[in-house]
Amino acid sequence: MTAWPAIWLTLKLATVTTVILMVIALPLGWWLATTKAKARPLVEAVTALPLVLPPTVLGFYLLVLMRPDAPLGAFWVTVTGETLAFSFSGLVLASVVYSLPFAVQPMQTAFMAVPTSTLDAARTLGAGARDAFFSVSLPLARRGFITAAVLSFAHTVGEFGVVLMVGGTARARRNHGAVVA
Repeated sequence: MTAWPAIWLTLKLATVTTVILMVIALPLGWWLATTKAKARPLVEAVTALPLVLPPTVLGFYLLVLMRPDAPLGAFWVTVTGETLAFSFSGLVLASVVYSLPFAVQPMQTAFMAVPTSTLDAARTLGAGARDAFFSVSLPLARRGFITAAVLSFAHTVGEFGVVLMVGGTARARRNHGAVVA
């Protein structure tokens, strides 16, 4: 028996997860770095939650949310006709949740390191908020973006507990039948 299918699946999962995380982490990291909203500490705490939850516990909670009779699972079945638990889509969702802090925190730190004086200078020279973001902030935060991508990919490749719970095997599906049925 060859290990190539498992390696291919792992690399595919890590790549898809990393791309999704970069799309989520870029605006979320920027918002967390620049906002003064009262909800910021709550969003930071929720974002960091996967760091403190054991992977199997997080996987179990996600498995419960993916049940066909749970709101998330029912929505997914309505849209796709398939269950979310024990599917590649379920693995991607679980991996995105599990690796979220590894994408958001480096981005947030990188954006916080962009000097406000540099952004003020760009605005003084006529750059709008969008231009200042794409021409000044994003290039200065590229190391954070690269770090977030590398950490997200590596963390997804190395995750086991969440994948075991959400991806499972035929035996796991039978044993978790009470959870997902």
